Amino acid sequence: MTNTSPTALLLNAGHALDHLFLLIFATAVVAIAAEWGMGWNDLMPYTMGAFVMFGLGSVPAGKLGDQWGRRAMMIVFFLGLGASGLLVAATQTPWQMAAALTLMGSFAAIYHPVGIPMLVQKASRPGFTIGLNGLAGNLGIAVAALLSGFLVKHVGWRAAFVVPSLVALGCGILFAVLVPREAEAPAQRKAKSLDIPAATMARVFLVMTLTAVSGSMIFHFTTNGTGHLLAERFRGVVEDPATLGMLLAMVFALASLAQVAVGTLIDRFPLKRIYLPIVAMQIPLFLVAAVSEGWLLLVVAIAYMAAVFGAIPFTDAIVLRYVDDRMRSRVTGMRLAVSFTAASAAIWMLGPVVKAAGFSAMLAVLAAVAACTTLFVSFLPARDR
Repeated sequence: MTNTSPTALLLNAGHALDHLFLLIFATAVVAIAAEWGMGWNDLMPYTMGAFVMFGLGSVPAGKLGDQWGRRAMMIVFFLGLGASGLLVAATQTPWQMAAALTLMGSFAAIYHPVGIPMLVQKASRPGFTIGLNGLAGNLGIAVAALLSGFLVKHVGWRAAFVVPSLVALGCGILFAVLVPREAEAPAQRKAKSLDIPAATMARVFLVMTLTAVSGSMIFHFTTNGTGHLLAERFRGVVEDPATLGMLLAMVFALASLAQVAVGTLIDRFPLKRIYLPIVAMQIPLFLVAAVSEGWLLLVVAIAYMAAVFGAIPFTDAIVLRYVDDRMRSRVTGMRLAVSFTAASAAIWMLGPVVKAAGFSAMLAVLAAVAACTTLFVSFLPARDR
């Protein structure tokens, strides 16, 4: 499969939509809270169910992807994401919103354990393919900030959910028409022996799980919180929501380029050699961001998001190098269930933590979590299998 085939293009579009849908609420929450007479800090915890299901739903999604088929599951992903997004747009109360977002998180859970293994199963340059796919996902985050900010200002927050939902439904129809049927489900294929010592496998999977948890917490804190951070630290400089949305989109778009560079390096060097410095770089960047304001903060935010996004491809690369394709969806699903369920606590805590202690305290905590990630990565084998 080439990176320009219809299947690859739709899979990359799916990654963009997956992250876009999960970030619409964070961008539109101020407008929603104002309409419902609440503070955004108080409304933010209602999205926790979406991220809990984004993690827990990965286990059955991965199992069905391996045993039923990845193509069929991707069609369910696109159509379910679009339908649940329309349901979110129709909600009238916080608890209705919470229920609809939880359903949306259940469909969003399908992509990572199904779409990424489907994309790399025949890739000639898997590291670059993972990096390009990561770029697509993070551009979805950037588009969420830009598109949602524009639609919220000029049309209303409900339109911020409706427009991407229609795109997702269209992609689901295209996927069903253009992507060839699988000859057999991945679990039914012949196994390939990787001949890796059991102790090495246990060590690798422990590192993968721990870094996935800490990295996921950092990812969700930063992607959901950076927009509010910019709004606070740019007060008196830039206050227009659409302009702030453009600045946030620029941060995410520029930082996303790191994933392509990292993907290229993954094809050439052992994972530990490039993973370790990237996560270590996050520590000083978060500490500098804690005391930065205005345009300086914008520069630092681009740098720390580049380090956050640059670390994302490694867990998928670990699965690719150490797990046979017959069970990659299941392993990825279990890894995501652990990491994103833990990270959902970060989403639930974001509003209350910022309200009680401020963004400087939040960034200091992220620096401490990044230090833990650096420690975990140091236990990776010096050479890959």
